[in-house]
Amino acid sequence: MVGSQVVRELLARGARVRVLTRSAEHAKNLPAGVKPVIGDMLDPATVRSVFDGVEGVFLLNPVSATEAHEGLMGVNGARMAGARRIAYLSVHHVDHAPHLPHFGAKIAVEAAIKASGMAYTVLRANNYFQNDVWFKDALLQYGVYPQPIGGVGVSRVDVRDIAEMAALSLTTTDHERQSYDVAGPDALTGARTAEIWSRALGRPVAYAGDDLDAWEKQAVQMLPPWMAFDFRLMYAEFQKNGLLADSPAIDRLTKALGHPPRRFEDFAKETAAAWKT
Repeated sequence: MVGSQVVRELLARGARVRVLTRSAEHAKNLPAGVKPVIGDMLDPATVRSVFDGVEGVFLLNPVSATEAHEGLMGVNGARMAGARRIAYLSVHHVDHAPHLPHFGAKIAVEAAIKASGMAYTVLRANNYFQNDVWFKDALLQYGVYPQPIGGVGVSRVDVRDIAEMAALSLTTTDHERQSYDVAGPDALTGARTAEIWSRALGRPVAYAGDDLDAWEKQAVQMLPPWMAFDFRLMYAEFQKNGLLADSPAIDRLTKALGHPPRRFEDFAKETAAAWKT
């Protein structure tokens, strides 16, 4: 979701790109000119070899039970190979909720990166607009928006803005030793998100509500129980405290990108149009 966009942005800037993947099938689908490497960040042989000759690293560790370990292995591999800079995908307000497994894992990796001696940029990203692509059937078939983000507000972000910041961080020196809140311009609640989808799709869409017991019971039919529990904890945090960006953070991101961060309304219209074709 994010990695593919980062590859596009780097290629557009003339970078030579190498992509590490655990899947030979995924490697076949990479754009022309991208060098695939099959490996695993839990494998020391991969860590010792994959970063050789690499100037900059985009480090992305998705939600997993080994997220912190994979991230630390990546930092060590990049450092040992002499990489000059690293851009790390972290989480917005990561230090506000260190008890969340996904957030807590990022804190350790951030600390390791800052102590590594490499020039770094930490991208603390909010909840992605593109997560909603997973809800296509719920939206189109049942008229329901199922992500229980609550009523406080979440400053959700387009992954294309994350990818632009990653590419800028790796191809210029303007963002070294900086951390950015990478978030969208609007505070989106569950009900507000459903309203936006309703207008974009031209049909009624209702918010499924904040019942996390019901959400987890359904989620474990599609996700490993540990992952559903991790997401439940995150949603509980969103419902209680939100995940909101302030105006100075949005202004700083706008200056770095050279344009305002994308709006959810535009993403929903674009996605709804693509679903109709």
